Amino acid sequence: MRTTILLLMTIFMTSGCMSNNAQRSAGIGSLAGATLGALTFNNKITGAAVGAGAGLLVGYIVGNEMDKADRMHVSQTLESTPSGSVEHWKNPDTGVYYEAEPRPARYERNRHFREVELRATMPDGRRETILADAYRGPDGNWHLVQ
Repeated sequence: MRTTILLLMTIFMTSGCMSNNAQRSAGIGSLAGATLGALTFNNKITGAAVGAGAGLLVGYIVGNEMDKADRMHVSQTLESTPSGSVEHWKNPDTGVYYEAEPRPARYERNRHFREVELRATMPDGRRETILADAYRGPDGNWHLVQ
């Protein structure tokens, strides 16, 4: 447990020193992932490590590539697109092409959740894919869990 707390404190403190949105989001994602992992895995240290790694990846991709309009597209996709269908869009400012494929909704911890597979193709042809979890907030919008 001490190792988990030390890991969380280190991640939290270093995320404030990060200079750009991707680094900051990766740090926050890592912190949130480590916390969720430690709370859900039987082995708290393993859970924190796995959660931190997953949160780091999701946080970096979301912070680095997705802007507010892209997150709105994801929210609309989660709200109105049937599971297994794919929505496509291209961000005119960044040139990034996105695909979002939502999974079936589930209800847990007093919230509606839905997984979504996000695929991004950068202008240089590089591709990134993540499987992210999202929940419907009190405002009615879907929010990616970082």
